[in-house]
Amino acid sequence: MIKVVRGNPTPEELAAALAVVRARAAAAAAAPSGPPMPPERWSDPGRIARQGARRPGPRSWARTYWPA
Repeated sequence: MIKVVRGNPTPEELAAALAVVRARAAAAAAAPSGPPMPPERWSDPGRIARQGARRPGPRSWARTYWPA
């Protein structure tokens, strides 16, 4: 249940806020529920390499070194 405590939001503002809350809840539900990754693996270059080869296309040069 969502309750507006202060102000008078328009229906569009209320719908946008609800969309954000629902998206965050869906992301939290889809998150892996295993033990967290140990800190020494955070900067492991193999994590990026395991995601597959990049496909050519617009701005592909900008995505070369960033995870998808």
